[in-house]
Amino acid sequence: MNTVKIDIVSDIACPWCAIGFARLEKAIQQLQGEINFDVEWHPFELNPDSSSDGEPVAEMLSRKYGRTPEEIQSMQDNIQTIARDLGLNFDNLHQRDVRHTFHAHRLVKWAAEQGRATEMEKALFEAYFGHNAQIADPDVLADYAGRAGLDSAEARKVLLSDQYATDVRQDEARWQQAGIHSVPAFVINNQYLISGAQEPETLVEGLRNIANEAASAS
Repeated sequence: MNTVKIDIVSDIACPWCAIGFARLEKAIQQLQGEINFDVEWHPFELNPDSSSDGEPVAEMLSRKYGRTPEEIQSMQDNIQTIARDLGLNFDNLHQRDVRHTFHAHRLVKWAAEQGRATEMEKALFEAYFGHNAQIADPDVLADYAGRAGLDSAEARKVLLSDQYATDVRQDEARWQQAGIHSVPAFVINNQYLISGAQEPETLVEGLRNIANEAASAS
């Protein structure tokens, strides 16, 4: 059985990243028994200059995109509906505050060494979009590490140090230099880019084609 490598460039504060991965999971489920998948997560910061105190997301989006509050509300309603249909908890999508995600990305790097990066990412999506958790706070992040099946005390030690800071910065720079400037971005077998939160059917077709091409070339 062929193995397909998927590098996911994503941010915890990106709703379309959560949606995109949920759709990818559905595609992977459809391809079970046909293709093996090796998934690796990589950091991207949508709002690196955000303070730990946060800012109401509606205000930030209105300022960033020059949209009225009503337009922002409609956009967020649409995202919430899509997420709900995928079984995602986006209950606090409207009420969330904009926060930086650097420490969250450090935590994911640590979780990856425990083989639980995906579980950590999903827990952080739930924390932010479902509960408006303070995802820049080490204690909050450590709590969600525990919910992802990791040792929360060890997670807190990592977060209170500068561990993985260089790894995150280098990884961000690597993918930016590779031309990734928006997320989610799925890089397949180091060759093909799938941008955005594509529908599961589109992903199934694309992944199957790539796997078949790789098999023919081997």
